[in-house]
Amino acid sequence: MHDAAFAADPHQVYDRLRAHGPAGPVELAPGIDATLVVGHETALRVLQNSTLFARDARRWRALAEGQVALDHPVLPMMAYRPNCLFTDGAVHLRLRKAVTDSLARLNITRIRRDVEPLADYLIDQFSERGRADLLNDYAKLLPLLLFNKLFGCPAGIGDTLTSSMSAIFDGKDALRANEELTSCLMELIALKRRTPGDDMTSWLIQHPAGLTDEELKDQLVMLMGAGVEPERNLIGNALLLLLSPDDSGRESGLLIEEAIDHVLWNQTPIANYATHYPVQDVDLGGVVAEAGTPVVISFAGANSDPGLIEARRMHSKGAHLGWGAGPHACPAKDPAQVIAVTAIEKILNALPDLTLAVHEKDLQWRPGPFHRALVTLPVAFTPTPATRMASALHNRTVPAAAEQPLPTAPVAGVRQEPARKKGFWSTFLDIFRV
Repeated sequence: MHDAAFAADPHQVYDRLRAHGPAGPVELAPGIDATLVVGHETALRVLQNSTLFARDARRWRALAEGQVALDHPVLPMMAYRPNCLFTDGAVHLRLRKAVTDSLARLNITRIRRDVEPLADYLIDQFSERGRADLLNDYAKLLPLLLFNKLFGCPAGIGDTLTSSMSAIFDGKDALRANEELTSCLMELIALKRRTPGDDMTSWLIQHPAGLTDEELKDQLVMLMGAGVEPERNLIGNALLLLLSPDDSGRESGLLIEEAIDHVLWNQTPIANYATHYPVQDVDLGGVVAEAGTPVVISFAGANSDPGLIEARRMHSKGAHLGWGAGPHACPAKDPAQVIAVTAIEKILNALPDLTLAVHEKDLQWRPGPFHRALVTLPVAFTPTPATRMASALHNRTVPAAAEQPLPTAPVAGVRQEPARKKGFWSTFLDIFRV
């Protein structure tokens, strides 16, 4: 499940497994064996039975016995962290309560208000060129910047958070990126303990669950991981569908919400995940998953189960597993949909003649066992002036001159540090104070 053939056509693997039963053996990554569940009914059985199927990766026998290298690139997605994704029982309930209560404070109006200026800012970066890669110039960056806003990140912390999280997802020096991510999140938590704000980090700190700094850090990592990669793929895959020249695209009158639902059924952004560890040997329709071995749910495979053919034809929202199921189901379903709809609306309204710059069959899918993600999404359009941020700022109150910091003159004999190159977040903050 880690080569180019799987990336190009993952359903050939799901169909081959399904021919022998609802689950079967796979290699997630070199040396990482697992059981992949492709049957819808069996997937629900695993997802809903937390007594028999645990999420705590410390049960992973091969890792505990040293058979998996500690620098294996799959570990950031599978290794234990004390967050609500990798915990069970009372610990899971306590951590999830803190997360869901904090997410509940994000109303739909606020989310749209936060997404819109970020979208304007990103579109302004490429609108005068007449061409762009909507995945890496837009769909990838928007969720990263949005979480900086939701977490209440100041400039420097936000730049590090954006670059390190991006490097982890892209597999670029993941160990160093993880160290940088940990450091900047601990700095953010210390800052918010001193000066809380109206943001997710402060709400988690203030929650009655009384999270420790380590627990806070790992809930933030989980929120970033569960929000950024799936969101980028949801936006990118839906834009591909809407821009497709065949009958399925927007020319046929497909609504954005319908495109998103179609993607959740057929190009599931997180295609295979929700790793469980049986507490005892379990028979999954003829394949025995041994205790302490990874059992991975194929949301994409379960969605394509022939038993769901009628639900899939009707695009029944309650049947697909795009948001998971059971006690670990995605707690941010509604915010995630609003973010995607708003981001897609903004780009289609700003650049109404968007077209794919290459034939759809020439697009490449990113290799990897967990996601369904494009490598790029090149588009062409009529160039337009980069004035969206200026328009958004027009009605905002500019601080009086007396409130603006005065430039400081160099002090004789004191070595001046070179100015640090600004990242996307600090540049955005310079333009649009939020």
